[in-house]
Amino acid sequence: MNGVRRQLLAVLLLSVFANLSAAEEFAVGSKNFTESVVLGELARLAAERSDVELTHRRELGGSRILFEALLQGEIDVYPEYTGTLIHELLAGRTPVIESLRDLEAALAERGLAALPPLGFENTYAIGLRKAKARDLGLAKVSDLRPHRTLRFGFSNEFMDREDGWPGLAARYDLRPEWVRGMDHDLAYRALESGEIDVVDLYSTDADIAYYDLAVLRDDLAYFPEYKALYVYRADLSARSPELVSALRALSESISEEEMIAMNARVKLERQSEAQSAAVFLGVASEVEVDSFAGRLQRTTLEHLALVGISLFAAIAVAIPLGIASAKRPRLGAFVLGVTGIMQTLPSLALFVFMIPLFGIGAAPAVVALFLYSLLPIVRNTHAGLTGIDPALRDSALALGLPAKRRLFWVELPLASHSILAGIKTAAVINVGTATLAALIGAGGYGQPILTGIRLDDTGLILEGAVPAAVLALAVQGLFAQVERWFGFEVSSDA
Repeated sequence: MNGVRRQLLAVLLLSVFANLSAAEEFAVGSKNFTESVVLGELARLAAERSDVELTHRRELGGSRILFEALLQGEIDVYPEYTGTLIHELLAGRTPVIESLRDLEAALAERGLAALPPLGFENTYAIGLRKAKARDLGLAKVSDLRPHRTLRFGFSNEFMDREDGWPGLAARYDLRPEWVRGMDHDLAYRALESGEIDVVDLYSTDADIAYYDLAVLRDDLAYFPEYKALYVYRADLSARSPELVSALRALSESISEEEMIAMNARVKLERQSEAQSAAVFLGVASEVEVDSFAGRLQRTTLEHLALVGISLFAAIAVAIPLGIASAKRPRLGAFVLGVTGIMQTLPSLALFVFMIPLFGIGAAPAVVALFLYSLLPIVRNTHAGLTGIDPALRDSALALGLPAKRRLFWVELPLASHSILAGIKTAAVINVGTATLAALIGAGGYGQPILTGIRLDDTGLILEGAVPAAVLALAVQGLFAQVERWFGFEVSSDA
């Protein structure tokens, strides 16, 4: 009987582990531009046809963030371009990458692999309004050289890439008086409004035809090939050969015209990325469209989680640090200096710095927000304690109170107004800064803002911006009410 029981238990355990294995989740990532999101949806739908569940982690930022997420195992696959891989992500490798075979070898060194190209190329290009090009007689990039007063507005990533603006300027000897970096989608609107004259283009952008732009010929052949393909973790072939086969079936299946059409359906016809990809695949797209209330509830909960967790963690750490800083001046100078330096770091950079340590998603965002919250609380705790009237301290000493009781019974209550003001400042800062967390896949109110910017949809932008502003005001009101409860004088200062 015991033997039978053991066999049954073994079968049960094997069944459980088999189910866990079958339920393994796979994720495809996409960058924060329309074509990448469409290709992410294309991968998801292709996997779905092969009965593989593939989660799409959308709009995670630029190439570096996606590549790092792939290396960290946060995602399993994402769409990339050969030129970006060779000249940006794998730049500086020796020997120099000169072919797809060299690229595959370089990726294999990092535990990655690439599927054959999808069939189209999305190269960088330089463009401007056709009317402007006609008036100035501009047909090729070298024609820009004498027109130094033209205003150049390039995507932020293009401004710093090895295959971007620095190399382009050197190759063509371009020395414009005005060059700025900006969001790629915002650049089109700036071009339309006449605020800039020249932009970098993606050759498969639907916006080129929509805004009636002239594409300047790359007459010195500066830009390399940018063939689109899926990059994936090499172990995915063993973990899910069905998924790799489903993605491989997309190779050499998309022409440049078909990719432009997919982008146009999203950007110009307001279809969802899933619907556009489904039209290309010829499958029925069962897209569950969230109501406004549903989206607002989800983004609000995500935003509150980011702000709440990071703020409470900061309170737990910063108040003791502030107390120690007030009691030990030398330590205080060090702590205030370090937390001050953290506060001066650009918030987006701080989010990105956390990715190698914590991956993408909510975890790095919470850590970054936590670090950002420390200074106001530490500083105000320190200021509140060091600003106590010496006569009150002497009175507590005269009563014979031990140091610990003096701290909790006298000093902290007297400093509580200042401490509360520091917490309020940290909370308000967190509410606004947390909108940037969407760039690393953490969601929140930043998600509709990013999507709205990408799709030129003011309604979506307001869907994130207005609740964020309302939440910041609500936080201010809540702290004002707490101050009244404790009998503090309410001030307008954060």
